[in-house]
Amino acid sequence: MKTIGIIMAGGKGERLYPLTKERSKPAVPFGGKYRIVDFVLSNFINSGIYSNYVLVQYMSQSLIEYLRSTWNLGGITKEHFITVVPPQMRLGEMWYRGTADAVKQNLNLINDYKPDLVAIFGADHIYRMDIRQMIDFHVASKADVTISALTVPIKQASRFDTVVVDAKNRVNGFEEKPKNPKPMPGNPNAVLASMGNYIFSYDALVKVLHEESGETAALDFGKTILPNILKQYRVFAYNFDGQKLPGMKAYEEKSYWRDVGTLEAFWQTNMDLLGAKPKMDLNNKLWPIQDSRHTAAPTKIIESNLQDCMVCDGCVITQSSIKRCILANDVIIHEKCQLEDCIIMDACEIKAGSRLKKVIMDRHNTIEAKTTIGYNPDQDAQHYYIDPDGIVVIPRGISKWQ
Repeated sequence: MKTIGIIMAGGKGERLYPLTKERSKPAVPFGGKYRIVDFVLSNFINSGIYSNYVLVQYMSQSLIEYLRSTWNLGGITKEHFITVVPPQMRLGEMWYRGTADAVKQNLNLINDYKPDLVAIFGADHIYRMDIRQMIDFHVASKADVTISALTVPIKQASRFDTVVVDAKNRVNGFEEKPKNPKPMPGNPNAVLASMGNYIFSYDALVKVLHEESGETAALDFGKTILPNILKQYRVFAYNFDGQKLPGMKAYEEKSYWRDVGTLEAFWQTNMDLLGAKPKMDLNNKLWPIQDSRHTAAPTKIIESNLQDCMVCDGCVITQSSIKRCILANDVIIHEKCQLEDCIIMDACEIKAGSRLKKVIMDRHNTIEAKTTIGYNPDQDAQHYYIDPDGIVVIPRGISKWQ
């Protein structure tokens, strides 16, 4: 089936502030050497979907520059591309007003490609998914629309938008963050939560978007369109729990999927990569996540004690103690520093004798000698941003290399 990918990468990520002060949520660095957007793009490429449009909107320059340098896929055939699409305002002078409106404004690109299927996915979650398995389910179900969904305990249903299905996983209802949710057929203790990813048959997508008037303030698949078309169209839920991801290890959390929409969730999801048996092990040759292709010298560790860390290229660590930390590229840590439970992004320098605990430090920061962060909330609040969960966040600094 000829499939085109439409990747929604316009998210503001307001709850991730100050990491989103100068960039959109999909452009936020993650896991040392990645950006959040790398996960959805890697899922598409690993699944053999090579024709992809990335729709951007808010604070998009950082993301555009990153995609240009990292995801330059042109050249093999004209159907191998990752193309960034800012709002074209083809239907009037307006920004994208929801996921469906964004697709509607770019329907000409989809029409030109003449696909059988259109895969519309968000760009701001951390997960690995073989989209081919979802496509196989879509085709076997003779579906017009397939929604990817995750099994979650019924006690957690109020955190999600859930789908109500019959025994064959055909969708017959939606519940927005329900307090009294309807459980899955055959499993009274669980519900199906929408992951916000959709596969449309091309003909159904065009028809649905033409039927919807452009007058709605927010034209969104999850909130406005899908609930209205359940009777006229065959809408199914693909249970993500059933996928068999190539190369996955037995100790990993099955169907790992995280919305890193808050600083606490972002920090915890980074920490999930650590340990002898991480919840998501990125060392998977059969399902690699594409990174930033950074060119740096090998990391140097001099007379230091590192426990349970991930350290990227170009780092220099001297006579320091580091526990449960993720260090991105080109991080310099001078003598007698102590770091614990920290995420340090690219090109940061931490000078001698500093102590940091549960800190997220954005790129290009320099911490002066004998600085203490993460031990005294009142003192930290005078200089940095403190999340309600106690995480200290240091916004992006100024690059020394410009």
